[in-house]
Amino acid sequence: MTLPTAGPVGSRVFREADVRAGEGERDVWVRAQVRRWQKREGFDKIDLYTRGTLHAMVWASVLCVVLLSVTDPVRRSDAPAVLIVATVLATIAQGVCSVPLVTRTLDSYLGQGAVGRRVLALPATAVLLVANAAGLLALGGYVGAETFPELPLALVATVWPFLTSLVLVVPLWASGAYIAVVTAAMSGGTLLAGAPGDFALGTSAGVGFGSVLVCTTVRLSAWTLRIMQKLRDARDVETRLAVAEERLRFGRDLHDVLGRNLAVIALKSELAVELAQRGKPSATDQMVEVQRIARASQQEVRDVVRGYREIDLRTELLGAQGVLRAAGIECTVHGDGGRLPVPVQSVLGWAVREAATNVLRHGDPQRCAIKLEAARDGVRLVVENDGVTPGTTVVPDGGSGLHGLRERLAAVGGSLEAGPTGDGRFHLAAAVPLLPAPRNTVPSPRES
Repeated sequence: MTLPTAGPVGSRVFREADVRAGEGERDVWVRAQVRRWQKREGFDKIDLYTRGTLHAMVWASVLCVVLLSVTDPVRRSDAPAVLIVATVLATIAQGVCSVPLVTRTLDSYLGQGAVGRRVLALPATAVLLVANAAGLLALGGYVGAETFPELPLALVATVWPFLTSLVLVVPLWASGAYIAVVTAAMSGGTLLAGAPGDFALGTSAGVGFGSVLVCTTVRLSAWTLRIMQKLRDARDVETRLAVAEERLRFGRDLHDVLGRNLAVIALKSELAVELAQRGKPSATDQMVEVQRIARASQQEVRDVVRGYREIDLRTELLGAQGVLRAAGIECTVHGDGGRLPVPVQSVLGWAVREAATNVLRHGDPQRCAIKLEAARDGVRLVVENDGVTPGTTVVPDGGSGLHGLRERLAAVGGSLEAGPTGDGRFHLAAAVPLLPAPRNTVPSPRES
């Protein structure tokens, strides 16, 4: 391969290669910026757009004043060069002071921080505004109103940088008062500069309208951004509440699923230990039953985690009866609720499970009765057991099990009553409405 020679052709080749390399680097940078923009969330994009717009307004007004200060009529007039340069420098200084002040005042308006020491820049910006306006009016006096028709536009642009920050930290009425004072001052300044009355009136109208326009634009932009910020914060709060609610639901489901099974496992393990100590072979049967319940509990936990668990009321009634009888408690069941809607069966199934768990855990019961009754406008589950220790009280909202059951019943418009009856019995009643109430919802009572 022949390398390019160090002549005109070789130099052109190298220059073209450098140009292509530079274009490639620019393309990579542009693509990187586009990807960064696309990764931003909606609020971040609006925030960046709003801030960029306000900063652009400040620098656009600065550029406008600078260009109008060096127009051909101004250069051809008798205005000293020092006055022109001083006016331009005052305009640039006003922009340099106003840009960071806009950022800080916008943060203060959004509640993201106080203005702090940066508020001291407001008087400095006001002084630069006065100096800039005085320089423009002096240039107008040298040029003349007839040959400097752009003077009202330059005066309007002079007001914008300071007003952009002021409107974000003071009430609207204060901004209105500022606009009135500035408008009167600009109009009076043009009269002092030798302008006729109609020119001063036009200046007054231009400054007033331009100030109101920028004040409205800035305040509406900041207000929209604040609304978007509140919506984002509300969405974050909603997300956190949803996570907390899901954690409560998961804890409640685990309690309802494992509470009864763990109680049965504990009772059967104690029974197996006693039988083993006596040398009876039936201890093996008890441990086999413990193993079966443990495996069933594992599957139920998997179902809860996956969110696919559905409670069958008839299965829960039979299961509660079998578990209580295995623990030496005489249990009778009336009704099975086979014709009830699935949501009602599910919530009453959880009620049966929680009631059976409480019977096993509390007191020394000998008998338990579970009744499923048809009410006037729904269905009612009643569970009663004896063996309650005298003097025992139940806090209405105490206990995670009863609290979780109340939440389940409330989700379908139901209610729960639970507590000792005073005669050594414990009474639990769960009522669920049916709209419309179907006929023969609960079969005629029969003893299982």
